[in-house]
Amino acid sequence: MGKRGYHHGNLRQALVDAALELIEDKGPTGFTLSEAAKLAGVTPAAVYRHFEGREDLIAEAARQGYEIFADLMQYAYDKEQPSALAAFEATGRAYLAFARKYPGHYIAMFESGISVNHSPELAAVRQRAWNALERAASDLGKHIPPEKRPPASMFTAHVWAMSHGVVELFLRNSPGTQSPFPADELLESGIGVYLRGLGLIAPDE
Repeated sequence: MGKRGYHHGNLRQALVDAALELIEDKGPTGFTLSEAAKLAGVTPAAVYRHFEGREDLIAEAARQGYEIFADLMQYAYDKEQPSALAAFEATGRAYLAFARKYPGHYIAMFESGISVNHSPELAAVRQRAWNALERAASDLGKHIPPEKRPPASMFTAHVWAMSHGVVELFLRNSPGTQSPFPADELLESGIGVYLRGLGLIAPDE
């Protein structure tokens, strides 16, 4: 990896970009601030003008990841309107698409050990991503009789957990795990089983 350099006034983002590359290559604990500085084409001392340490740098990468993630969730939801079912299913597919396209961000968000409460900004944007998923779940839940309807937050947690599990176990090739089916098919079929159980999809669909 050579020096990527940066435009004047954009050192902060150059350092985040360098960190994302290193996170993807070496993992969130496999690089130093000095390596990030070298990749960005600056001295290690320059890093501390923008970040207190490596954790702070990774947290900013995670925050930017959640911004992209929330935008993708919202886009998936909006694109499939007015169908609540199609919008809900689209958010699940968007989760996998994000993990594929932005692995460095995904690792910073979910595998680095950085708390979502590291900063108010990180907590807020994570909540925005959750709200986009919950909105889709809430819309779909309106089609379930009240006495059988799970809370929207529970509905959201189930699908987020299912999506996350498929990504971690089968999309990101966790050691010792292998699936005979593509991750997309696993998630789609899993969500299908879940929605049939709630009576939102007919048994033969």
